[in-house]
Amino acid sequence: MNPADEPGWYEIRFQGRLDDKWVDWFDGLALDPQPEGVTLLSGPVTDQAALHGVLARLRDLGLPLISVVRQPSRGATDP
Repeated sequence: MNPADEPGWYEIRFQGRLDDKWVDWFDGLALDPQPEGVTLLSGPVTDQAALHGVLARLRDLGLPLISVVRQPSRGATDP
């Protein structure tokens, strides 16, 4: 199996704000407001298809993507 297709913990930063009512739309990923109007979206993502789904939702909302980082030290089920 390709490691990119395995579950992983992702931190996605985008420009803009979303309140907590959007958490369900992002499959339970945590929304954490950061300074200067940036939001951190983080949590477990099951595979690349799910990651692309999250990124497509951000695109559909017109929120500019800043970064996408896979955290190697966290598994998909870690808190």
